Amino acid sequence: MEPDNRQEALRRMEEQARPTFWGYLGCELVSLDEHRAVVALDIQEHHLNLIGILHGGVHTSLLDSAMGLLAMEARPDADVVTSNLNMHFTAPVGKGKVLATAELLHRSGKMITAQGRLTDERSTLLSLATASFRVIDRKRS
Repeated sequence: MEPDNRQEALRRMEEQARPTFWGYLGCELVSLDEHRAVVALDIQEHHLNLIGILHGGVHTSLLDSAMGLLAMEARPDADVVTSNLNMHFTAPVGKGKVLATAELLHRSGKMITAQGRLTDERSTLLSLATASFRVIDRKRS
C-alpha cells in the first residue's frame, strides 16, 4: 500500500475504534506495518489501581491491542481474535506516557503468534506479553 493510502487507512481505523474499548482507554496508534505495531497511552488517574500505579488490566489491554493490530495487519482478509495471552509484569509506573510495541513471531494458516513490550518514556520495561491469535472467517452481514 502506498504511504499516503496507508496513513489514510490507519486514520480511518483509529476513527472507527474511537467509540470502542480502544477509545475508552485513550489509546493512540503510533505506527503499524507488517512487522511492528506501536500503541501509546498517556496515563490518567482512572488508569491507576488503588496503590497509584498503572493497573495490570491496562498493561494487558494495551499489549493485547498492539499485538491484535499486528495480527489484523498480517491477515487483512479475515478476522482475528485472541486465543491465549501470557503476561509478565516487571516494573511499576504511575504517570507519563507508555508505549506498547508488538512484533510478529510466527504465522500459519489459522494461528498468529506475537510478542509485546510495554515501556515508559525512559524505555524501562514495564511488562512483557506473548499471545496467540486465531484467524476466523470474516462474518458476512
